[in-house]
Amino acid sequence: MVLCALTAAFAAVIIGYDAGFIGGTVALDSFQIEFGIDKLTAKQAANISSNVVSVFQAGAFWGAIFFYPVGELIGRKIGLVISGFFLVLGAGISLHASSAHGLGPIYAGRVLTGIGVGGCSGLAPIYISESSPTLIRGKLVGLWEISWQVGGVVGYWINYGVLQHIPSTESKQWLIPFAIQLIPSGFFFFGTFFIPESPRYLVFKNKYEKAKKNLSFLRNLPEDHPYLNHELNNTIKDIEIHKLKLGSDSFFEPFKKVFFQKKIVLRLLLSTSLFVMQNGSGINAITYYSPTVFKSFGLNGTNAGLQSTGIFGILKAFASLVWLFYIVENFGRKTALVWCSLPCSLCMWYIGAYIKIDDPAAKVAAGQTKQNGGGKAAQAMLYIWTIFYGVSWNGTPWVINSEIFSQEIRTLTQAINACANWFWAFVMGRWSGQALDAIGYKFYFIFATCMVVFPIIVYFLYPETKGVPLEAIDHLFFKVPAWRSRAYALEQYRIEYESKLAAATKAIGENGLSSFTNEKYTISEESDVGGNDEHPAKDKTADVPSIQ
Repeated sequence: MVLCALTAAFAAVIIGYDAGFIGGTVALDSFQIEFGIDKLTAKQAANISSNVVSVFQAGAFWGAIFFYPVGELIGRKIGLVISGFFLVLGAGISLHASSAHGLGPIYAGRVLTGIGVGGCSGLAPIYISESSPTLIRGKLVGLWEISWQVGGVVGYWINYGVLQHIPSTESKQWLIPFAIQLIPSGFFFFGTFFIPESPRYLVFKNKYEKAKKNLSFLRNLPEDHPYLNHELNNTIKDIEIHKLKLGSDSFFEPFKKVFFQKKIVLRLLLSTSLFVMQNGSGINAITYYSPTVFKSFGLNGTNAGLQSTGIFGILKAFASLVWLFYIVENFGRKTALVWCSLPCSLCMWYIGAYIKIDDPAAKVAAGQTKQNGGGKAAQAMLYIWTIFYGVSWNGTPWVINSEIFSQEIRTLTQAINACANWFWAFVMGRWSGQALDAIGYKFYFIFATCMVVFPIIVYFLYPETKGVPLEAIDHLFFKVPAWRSRAYALEQYRIEYESKLAAATKAIGENGLSSFTNEKYTISEESDVGGNDEHPAKDKTADVPSIQ
């Protein structure tokens, strides 16, 4: 199972690598000379760089939409295979770019790579979650974020390496970073052929025997093992319960629930807004334009800028490890977002004030080659900002969004949230470079202000989900104020769900794990995780097969 999870999560290496390499590669003299960017005005050059960066996010946005029906109708595995094909194809096409062919192949290749990435971001976390044992599910899903950061570190330092060892007069200086995309893309693409389909997806499609075979492979247990039969029967019962809540197996049924139930719409607004706030912190502006950012601190030369960017990537990866293994479960999701925003804000206020007062870019243009103390402090502030961002806003929105929706609509809401992520990443990737040139220090003040406002919004509107069972998630929303909802949900779970579970267990009996049977059980719409309290409760029954 761990190897399968690593294979699926490996797609995130491509996402991180792109964020790490593209801004630095576009800034290389060899790239600028190859495509005549060095002969353009600063505004024209910034526009070209923004286009090269942002078409990737645009492709990812549409990829997240396109691969939702692929994952639902054909399967998670096939969706990952197809997305891997797009990754390899896009990376290969990009290498056809040259002074003779222009930037067209890069634009086309990055759009195709983005489509593949959009599919991966919607399907890979779901595949890992559905296939993982409960006790290690969180850590296996967390491999997605770790892979993302590993790819980023590699991307940053690849740029530094080619700058150090390959002359700027040679095209291979910029071609090598583009070509390296083929390595993780190829590993992911070929690896997807060897992973089994998600057992939970197969159960949803009523392919019980195939689900049993795949679960046996993932758990490394024989098909007649008692634990495997127990897990599979629980999965079958859970899926059938959620089918009842959905009301139909129709492909369009989740859309009706997501877009036409007021409480789900409001919850979706909260989940997608997390990505607005994440980008408002400044992360994608800094990630994609890090050489430009460090240059604004008075660093002179591409070499120094890329080295500083590499340190930035290492710190972000380290902070993500701290977040995964310590912060998110011990301190909580909401707590991390609220309390880590303040130091992030203070760092951005200092950076903006330093650029306003000292104007280091003007000094560099005038021939000053040495960074002063204020510039070094600004650089240190960005590194401090990176650590506090990495242990809070970097991965927490994905965790929250994976918890606050019920099983029958989770695939659709995951696709919508992925679209939101890539839309705002596109906005920041497309216009941040021009904004940095146009308004300079004010850009950092915008991020600083956001980091003052956003924790207030999170505190008053977002509940803490740490330690709340998925069956009690519905109690977190719109019943008591958000800052009191966690205690309320846990109390309601203790009072209501445990007693209902005991009654349901007694009604079902103990025969479900031994043979194919039809077990009649009752489910009330009052307990619908989707939060549908607008209709009177009515009982439904279903026939649930058991497997031996």
